[in-house]
Amino acid sequence: MGMRIGELAKRAGCQPETIRFYEQKGLLPAPIRSEANYRLYDTIHAERLQFIRRCRALGMSLDEVQILLGFQDHPEKSCDGVNDLVDEHLREVDRQIADMQSLRQQLSSLRSSCDSAREAKDCEILKQLNELSR
Repeated sequence: MGMRIGELAKRAGCQPETIRFYEQKGLLPAPIRSEANYRLYDTIHAERLQFIRRCRALGMSLDEVQILLGFQDHPEKSCDGVNDLVDEHLREVDRQIADMQSLRQQLSSLRSSCDSAREAKDCEILKQLNELSR
């Protein structure tokens, strides 16, 4: 009939706490309960959980996942909103990449300032880090 939370978690490759969290956030519908009051999940829960996990693996926020689930729950809607959401997410990823490239350049520059082992009191990296913090 239904599967318990441990089985669903194992199938999805996540922890039971993750499933409970998604239920609390309204991303997963509440499961039915057994006579012993165990949560019982079906294939709809498993598919929805996989969808959520794929979105999260792509770095999407819970709000973005909620929006996408809204489109999935209303297949008659235009997918323009889905396209807009993904376009915005792509812009955010591009911004993060630029930030990381800038960080890499700063670290590389900092590392090149110290080309040999010295006493820590003469370490150029430490000196520059102290200057940056002032």
